[in-house]
This record gives sequence, structure tokens and C-alpha cells, in this order.
Amino acid sequence: MLDFVYYPVSAILWVWHYLFAAAFGPASGLAWVLSVIFLVLTLRAVLFVPFLKQARTQAIVKKLQPEVSRLKQKYKNDRALQAKEMQKLYKANGINSFATLIPMIGQVFVFIGLFHVLRSFDRTAGLSHLPFQATPTPMTPEQNAATPNYVFSATDVQSFLHAKLFGAPLSAILGGSGDLLATVAAVAIPLMLIAAVATHFTARASLNRQEASQIPLMRPLSLWAFPAFALIGGALVPVAILLYFVTNNAWTLAQQHFVYHRLDAEAAAEVARVAAARAESAPKPGAKPQRAPSTPKPGAKPVRAQSGAKPVHAQSVPKPGTEVVHAESVSKPDRTRSTSKSRAKSAHASSASKPGGKPARRR
Repeated sequence: MLDFVYYPVSAILWVWHYLFAAAFGPASGLAWVLSVIFLVLTLRAVLFVPFLKQARTQAIVKKLQPEVSRLKQKYKNDRALQAKEMQKLYKANGINSFATLIPMIGQVFVFIGLFHVLRSFDRTAGLSHLPFQATPTPMTPEQNAATPNYVFSATDVQSFLHAKLFGAPLSAILGGSGDLLATVAAVAIPLMLIAAVATHFTARASLNRQEASQIPLMRPLSLWAFPAFALIGGALVPVAILLYFVTNNAWTLAQQHFVYHRLDAEAAAEVARVAAARAESAPKPGAKPQRAPSTPKPGAKPVRAQSGAKPVHAQSVPKPGTEVVHAESVSKPDRTRSTSKSRAKSAHASSASKPGGKPARRR
């Protein structure tokens, strides 16, 4: 059913085992341990870009929370319109809800594929009483050792069944280890604890960057339920799957630290850039702010000058080579002539008005 997942996962695991087997031997437990670890690293590296986009989307969603709250309050009586407006808001800010689910969906498929491929190395009926361990067609140990496992040959299957980590077979399960309980527990329990602690701190780092109102139920589940599952479920999966848990959680914790540190640095740089732009445009201390000239609006009446104010005429500029004639030099002679004429008229009038006076002789 999920062969499109099983074959790629088994192929990547086969490539890494082929490389490490050349250095440590095909049946070496270290070769299989490194193969599982590098399989996880390879698949998580492929999912790094979607995870980075998811982290950026979460940062944008957090920044839009005031606007989202306003829309919820505005359209609280119309859920359909509220969802439509919020979708428009997210689309305008480049938020794709499905893109944020890609890393989660990818990790689920990776886990299912890896779990199925590793479990298929042992398809006997010996562990059918445990959850997730039942096989539709149980085989005998002889049949299982002679049956290929996807891209792995029968020889590779036998190599995995004989591989051990500190004496514990990689295919062994703590809940069904039997006589090897102490040996398997010495390896499995530390791996389970490391996986649980890494799951807790990974969830804490992720939840601290989200709004508390968005995750009322996910917070206790992520912080306590999932780490508890790593402890309880760790007793029901092979040691090789525990290696997957530890590697995957360690990668996630380191990846979150790197990505969140990078996003915080970008946000700080953006804040500094905006502050510098505001400081550049602000007036210097003591300087008068420069106001832009007022422009009348279209259709507005022009502002007229106050009554009684004399218009100010621009002074005429003389042409080059012409003499400058001052107004004062022209007006003085005119004033002198008019004054002498007025005095002569007044004297003639006074002499004519006296009775018996002699007429003035002409000179």
C-alpha cells in the first residue's frame, strides 16, 4: 500500500549500509547503527527547506495576531465571513496553510517507512503478541532469513539479524527480549530517556514561539504526553527504532536552535533598519521642521489678500549700459517749479484783492 514510501526508505538505508559495511564489515553493528543514523539525517536534510518556511510562516502568523483578533471580534456572529476574511489576510501576507504541514507529514511518512522496513527484517511470529509487531503472514526463522526485504537481499537480512549494539541485537525489543532482558534494557532504557528528554525540550522551544491562546490543548500534549509516549512506546519497538527516535529528536532540537536564532537575527536587523530610517528622516535637535508648501485642493477657492494691503511690485531691472534714474532725482525739480508757480499766483491774487491798490506793472 505504501510501497512508494517503503522502497525509497529501504534504498537510502541500503546505500548507507553499503558504504559503512565497506569500512566496518557487513555484519558489524556499528555499520547498521550508522546506516540508521545517516538515513535519518538524509531525510531530515531534505525536509529542512519546508521546515524553514514553516518557521517563517509561524513568525508571520504571530505578528498578525492583533489583526486576526480584530477580525474575530468584527465577524464574531458570522463564522463563514470571518473565515473568508482571515483567509484573505493570510493570502495577502503569503501564508500557505498546507505548506506548514509538509514537515510534519514528511516526518510521519519517514517514521512509517523506517519502522516498516526495520520490522520487516524479522517477520516471524515470535513477537506477534506486541502492538504493531503482528505480521499478516508469519514466517519461520529459516524462511525469514532466506526472504529479501525490499531492496535488501537475503544476505543483508541475515546481516541485520546478527548486528548488535553493546551486546543487544538491533532487532530486539525490550518488551519481548526474554533471556536478553538485562542486556537489551541496558541499551534501550538510556535511548528511551534521551528520546523523551529531547522530545520535551524540542516541544518547549517550539511552543515558546507561538501564541498561548492558539495551543491550549497542544501544550500539555507536546510537553508531557509525547515524551511519555517515547518512554512507554520505546519498550515496544526494536532498538533500531530507538536509534531513529534519538537521532530525529536531536536533529530537531539542533535545527530549531539554528533556525530560530537566524530568524531572531533577521527580525533584530529589520527593527534596526527601521529605527535608522526614522532617525535619518527626523529633524536634528534645535532645527526648525521644514513644512511642505500648502497646495490648494481641487475645487477650493484661492486665498485673496487682505483689504488695504498694498501690492508689492517687483523692481524693474535696468538693461546693461543704461543709466539708472532714481525716482528722487526726478521728483525734486518738479516739486520746486510747482511751488514757485503757486507762490506767484497767490501774490497776484493778493495784490488784486486790495482796494485802491495800484496795479502791478509789468516789467
